[in-house]
Amino acid sequence: MLTASPGNTQLKTVIPAEQIQKRVREMARQISDDYRDRTLNVLGILENGFMFMADLVRSMEINTTCQFIKPKYRRRMDGNVESVEIFFSHDAEVKGKDILLVEGLVHSGVTAEFLMNDLRARAAASVRLATLLDRQSARRVPLQPDYFGFLVDEAFLIGYGLGSPDQTGRNLPGIHAPVRRA
Repeated sequence: MLTASPGNTQLKTVIPAEQIQKRVREMARQISDDYRDRTLNVLGILENGFMFMADLVRSMEINTTCQFIKPKYRRRMDGNVESVEIFFSHDAEVKGKDILLVEGLVHSGVTAEFLMNDLRARAAASVRLATLLDRQSARRVPLQPDYFGFLVDEAFLIGYGLGSPDQTGRNLPGIHAPVRRA
C-alpha cells in the first residue's frame, strides 16, 4: 500500500496500524503478567517512544508510573579518538523500583544499553527494555530487548511516533518506509 507523506514523499506501509495495536495489546498483557501485584515504573525515551508508551501503558492491567527522558549526545575528541557522550534530560528516582525502559526503535542498542546500565548502577530493583521495533541487523552491542513488537530491517521508518528528519510524520498511525524512486 502506498500513501503520501509530509513533503509528498511516497511511502509504503511496513506495519499497518491494526497490526501495531494488536501487538501492543499482546505485549501489555505479557508485561502485566510479569509484574502482577507490583508497581511498574515506565520510563519512555523521547521522541520515538512516546506514542508506543502511551498505548502500551493504557493497555496494561497493573499500577504504573510514567516518566520521560530525552537523550542528548555530544561528540568529543580525546587525542585522535572521537567519542560520543550520552546525557539524559533528568534523573528519575529509581532506587528499589522496577523499571521498564520504553523505546520506539532499538537500532545500534548503544543508548538503551548505556541507560540500562546506568539505571542498574543507581540500584533499580529490576530494569527491562520494551521496544516496538527492533532492528537487530544494526546492533553494535549485545543487547536483546525483553519485550519487542516487530523485527525490522528498513533503514528509515516513520509513523507511530517515529519522525522524518524534519520531525514530521510522527502522527501517522502505521509504520511506513519511503519508496525509493528509480
